[in-house]
Amino acid sequence: MLSAGIVGLPNVGKTTLFNALSKKQKEAKNYPFCTIDPNCSIVDLEDDLVDQLAQLSTSEKIVYAPVSFTDIAGLVKGASKGEGLGNQFLSHIRETAALVHVVRCFEDDDIVHVDGAIDPLNDMAVIDTELILSDMQMAENILRRLEKQAKGQKNAAKEAAALKKIYAHLESNLPLRSIALSDEEIELTAHYPFITKKPVLYVANIAETDLPTRTNRYVDIVKEKAAKEGSSVIVLSAKIEEELAQLENPQEFLEELGLKEPALKVLVRSAVHALGLITFITTGEMETKAWMIPENTTAKKAAGAIHSDIEKGFIRAEVIQAKELVNMGSKVKAKEAGLLRIEGKEYIVQHQDVMLFFHN
Repeated sequence: MLSAGIVGLPNVGKTTLFNALSKKQKEAKNYPFCTIDPNCSIVDLEDDLVDQLAQLSTSEKIVYAPVSFTDIAGLVKGASKGEGLGNQFLSHIRETAALVHVVRCFEDDDIVHVDGAIDPLNDMAVIDTELILSDMQMAENILRRLEKQAKGQKNAAKEAAALKKIYAHLESNLPLRSIALSDEEIELTAHYPFITKKPVLYVANIAETDLPTRTNRYVDIVKEKAAKEGSSVIVLSAKIEEELAQLENPQEFLEELGLKEPALKVLVRSAVHALGLITFITTGEMETKAWMIPENTTAKKAAGAIHSDIEKGFIRAEVIQAKELVNMGSKVKAKEAGLLRIEGKEYIVQHQDVMLFFHN
């Protein structure tokens, strides 16, 4: 399951965003560190095509791919040295696979800013610096151990060399997302949970008044920084998304706001994309289900997402794109049109492939 940690300074809207995602009401107060223990919620990766396939198959059950979001307490300057319970919060971040970095892009005199003024560039720099410093500490600790083991151990010496390269990159105040490592260096260091190698999705949290244009001078700053590092930005009003999440039928409210869908749906899809994940679908009378796998996964490996026995006994897969199947209206018509394909174990599964596995 994809796990994403919601990070940022205190009072930027992290818990409000979490409330919207989880449709729960966690405490969001007007002072730093009202969140101490991380709040977790499993969110469905909703997909209209999955719904349409379930209708075609008259499925009794629909199962979307799950995404886990964790609301992590706000970090402050000095977090890597333990300020504001920083070490505890940083350990929570290490357990996630991706970061959703919420940046305050709204002005409100009633909500205090931890540094006294709205400054997205500085806010992002504080978080980046603390995460980099935390990774530097980890790299130092690992290097001390490896240097003791390096004598007479070839792999330990290679690993230590890779760690020195990583430390030098971090020392230049650069996250590990931007480092160029060889395949061997990646393999040697892959098991270390460095925070700054995790993909980041920025959320520019704006006021309701900015929703019609979804921009302001603060949003422009966030987008410029994200573009430089190749990250994506989702612009939303966490407060409005929280209100939408509480409505049984939000469509009328969405239309009033000039929105096609809740921004949270875009956020969840973008978090999955940031990690290089895709979904394939199985469908039948019992259930229609979306399965999450890494990009470039073979058909045989994808079968293992369902059950290891299916992977072991894999013979072939019947494949069609979900849109093609929905457009045709049935498998029979799709087969007659020559759209159903038979693929072998080395076939690379594509996003929203509908698959039927044949196995021993």
